[in-house]
Order: sequence, then structure tokens, then C-alpha cells
Amino acid sequence: MGDHHIIDTNAIGSQTDATTDIRRLLLGLTLEGLQTVAADCGMPKFAAKQMANWLYVKRVKEIDAMTDLSLKARENLKRHYTVGREEPLQCVRSTDGTAKYLFRGTPGRDIEAVMIPDRERATLCVSSQAGCRMGCAFCMTGRQGFHGHLTAAQIINQIFSIEESADLTNLVFMGMGEPLDNMEALMPVLEIITAPWGMAWSPKRVTVSTVGKKDALKELIERTQVHIALSVHTPFPDERASIMPVQRVWQVNDVVAMLRKYDFAHQRRLSVEYTMWRGLNDTPRHAEALARLLKGTSARVNLIRFHAIPGFDHVSSDNATMTAFRDRLNALGVTATIRASRGEDIMAACGMLAGKSKQNDNV
Repeated sequence: MGDHHIIDTNAIGSQTDATTDIRRLLLGLTLEGLQTVAADCGMPKFAAKQMANWLYVKRVKEIDAMTDLSLKARENLKRHYTVGREEPLQCVRSTDGTAKYLFRGTPGRDIEAVMIPDRERATLCVSSQAGCRMGCAFCMTGRQGFHGHLTAAQIINQIFSIEESADLTNLVFMGMGEPLDNMEALMPVLEIITAPWGMAWSPKRVTVSTVGKKDALKELIERTQVHIALSVHTPFPDERASIMPVQRVWQVNDVVAMLRKYDFAHQRRLSVEYTMWRGLNDTPRHAEALARLLKGTSARVNLIRFHAIPGFDHVSSDNATMTAFRDRLNALGVTATIRASRGEDIMAACGMLAGKSKQNDNV
């Protein structure tokens, strides 16, 4: 275990204040939503773009900072709305620079965001739910059960409230929860991130990971240009069903067949997430079946070392096995890389810090 340190910060307002303040949040509203706010508060329609600029470009924490709105408009706005920013409850930093932030989530479950530095890149792994109901056997978040959807405000807040916010280059929706199980919040967040009136990021800087919730995935592909990452973990249906119950609802073969219909060779990327376990899914037979499954796609495979979690007995494949698996995929025409393992000294598996926080609350 490497050395790490913990930073505790005070949230803006107390937990009680956050739950008793009945004002609605501005953070997480799209331009259309802000136009409704402007109309409700007697402001001209163009005030919506002014508010969007303050929220998503200048990233203010208080309505009083929106100085190009009239004093009367700001006072009226404050009666009914608040910005909705919240500081992290805790930050744990790894010796390799990875930082895991704990945020208030839903009653009974806090949530996490992980910042991963890598040379010129700074990637934030964002959560979309408190817990998860997909039930993957190897996932700490899934083992903790489902505690509720995050709001668009809570998702955006993760991006804005970390120490490295201004330096972020990429966002990956690979944290706690299945993003496509919370489309009501995910879609406005993606609009805010990529719209010219919002953060104005290129969709090439954003990746959404999914277990393959087929109808929602189709909607995501057709309404956005973000990159897609599909969690596969084994190409054999029976094996996949034994560790990923969603296989019984969304067959991976059917999901990949749908993905073949879309162009992932130019403006966007399709990745396959493949966590490797010794003796479970790391044989040449698995590599060959995975190549067959992905035939006709431009998918790139990310081979992932497994971070051990309580209650799951399988261990990660060794380096030699992972290298041979990668080389076999490459020989079969599938681009594969081994993802560098980060932050193992700070409970790097998704959900572990939030789970530890909950246990401490119960002591």
C-alpha cells in the first residue's frame, strides 16, 4: 500500500440546510430550462444565456455574482432559486496523482468522482447514480445496491467542484451507476457539456460507458456524438450472464449487432471494456471469441486489471497472460491495449470510498 493523504472540506451549507432549502437549483438546467426560469422571474428571454454563461463558463457559486442581471432580477431569482453548488465531503489522493472525491449523493449513499492525471491529460470519472441496479458480480457499486438517481445538478457539480476542475481535458461516465439507466439526467448534462452556450466541449472529450442497455444506447448514439464504451468482460453469453445479470435482458451479441450499424470510424470511438480474471476469461479461446464478436466494428479493446473487492473471489490475470491476450487480439485484427492501473492505494474500485464512508456512519 502506498502513502496517501485525506483532505476533508466543509460543504457549502450543512447537510440539513441542503435538504431543507426548498429553492430550486439552477445548476443542471439547459438553455431551455433557463428560459423558463427567466420567464417565471419576469426577466427577458436573453437572460437565460446570461445565466448559462455565469453557471457553465464563469462557474459562479452564488446568484449575487451574476452582475449583468439587474439587482431586482437577482433578488427575485434568489427567492425561488439557488445555484446548487456543493463542495466535496472528502478527497483522497494517491501517490500516483489519482484523486478520489466523495460527494453527497442520496439519503443513505454518498457518491464518488475520480480524477486521473496522465501526462497532458486530466480525466474525471463521473458518477451518474448512487449505487447501481445492474448487479454485476465484480462491481463494488452494484454490490451496495441501488439508492437513487443523481440529478443533473449533482452530476455537473462533480465536474465543477473538484480542485482540478479548470484543468480537465476529458470526462468519462464510468463511475458509480449505469449512465443509461439515468437518461433523464444524462442527456441534459451532455447537452450542457457540449453546447456552445454551455461548457462548449467537443463531444470527442466525453465517453459514456454502458453495460449495453440497448434502447437507451440507440438514443444516445443518435442524439449525441460522444464516444461509447461497452462493458463486455467475456464474449460467451452464459459466462457473461453469470457475472452480469443484464446479459439476460440485453444480449451482448444483439447490442454489438446494433452498434455495427453506426459509424464509429471517424468522428467518434467505440471502445470495449474487458476486465481480466485469472482462469475465468483470459484464455486464447476467449480472445478468439471476442475477435469474432467484434468483427465488422472498429472497436478498440481496453484490457483492465481487476482491483480486488470484498465478496468476489476471482483475482486479476497476471501481466504475462494479459500481454499474450492483447497480442492475440492484435494478431486477429482487433486493436487492444492494456490500461494502466491507477490509484490502487486509495480504494480505486468504484464505490469503495462511498461504501467505507457509509460504514463509518453506522459505527
